[in-house]
Amino acid sequence: MAKPFGFVHTERADGTVVITHRGRTAGTLRGDRAAAFLAEVTAGDAQLVMARWTGAYKFGNERAARNHPRNR
Repeated sequence: MAKPFGFVHTERADGTVVITHRGRTAGTLRGDRAAAFLAEVTAGDAQLVMARWTGAYKFGNERAARNHPRNR
């Protein structure tokens, strides 16, 4: 599996956390979920954590699947 990249998180003054992927909003977290996310981001691989929280996993087979004759 390829390592996720391109994720950025921004914490706003009201406690909301906005996660973007390549400049587009991928998720918004508020309250307890935002606090749990921030704790997890500081403890582990930030890119992987953000990919998991947004559901934007990449499995590495997207390019192969796109080129498959069935998907043309």
